[in-house]
Amino acid sequence: MSGKTVVITGASAGIGAEAARRLVRLGATVAVVGRSPEKTAAVARQVGAEPLVADFARLSEVRRLADTLLGRYPRIDVLANNAGVVLTRRSRTEDGHDLMFQVNYLAPFLLTNLLLDRLTTVGPARVITTSSNGHRFGRVDLDDLEGAGNRSELLRYGTTKLQNILFTRELARRTRGSGLTATAFHPGVIATTDINREAPLVAALVRYRLLGGLSTLEEGAEPLVHLATMPDPQTTNGGYYHRLTPNGPVHRQAKDDHLATCLWERTAELLGAPVA
Repeated sequence: MSGKTVVITGASAGIGAEAARRLVRLGATVAVVGRSPEKTAAVARQVGAEPLVADFARLSEVRRLADTLLGRYPRIDVLANNAGVVLTRRSRTEDGHDLMFQVNYLAPFLLTNLLLDRLTTVGPARVITTSSNGHRFGRVDLDDLEGAGNRSELLRYGTTKLQNILFTRELARRTRGSGLTATAFHPGVIATTDINREAPLVAALVRYRLLGGLSTLEEGAEPLVHLATMPDPQTTNGGYYHRLTPNGPVHRQAKDDHLATCLWERTAELLGAPVA
């Protein structure tokens, strides 16, 4: 990875921080992006990377982050959309969106589009998005992107992760021939991660293995590192990995190209800004 620039969101803890450590050891220049100034600075200091702070609950900070990245890095070889959260109570952002929907899906959609010219014009690049096996319990409704009609917060989380996969599929289609590749992956169920910080019940279910067997942070970061370094990412462009296995089991909607296109267009309308 010598000479490569990698941007990892959600890198102030968990698999993002672990992936940053491993990619720095492989020679990459890594931008560690996190919500907490203290945690982000600490991880960056430990791994020898640059800390960048952005709270995805504020779209203004996503735009500021994009401006900073474009000003600082003449090339971006890998964008890892890894930031995410599980919530068991609804709340809205200052932008007027459901918080979980914005952090897990809308903000990475916006960030990727703001960086898209750089990603598609300076050598072959990769966009890697952290999804979840839980996406199979979600359902995308184009007339209710934020899940207002869904009473289950866990199912709404699954929907945001299904949206990640559809975003990946459509990004690959829209940028075909540019050299950019897009993949999504399930890292495994991990107990020691910040994603459940606002959902103590979910954290307990994970801890006591009631949602399946547990992976370590090292194991959880492995798919991200693999996708960032694999020799020929074109072979799985637009695809979904279940940990290290390509073509993992997916919700039937995840293979719907028309839905992926419509979701992209509806999301662009929701942001009220021109995107690719």
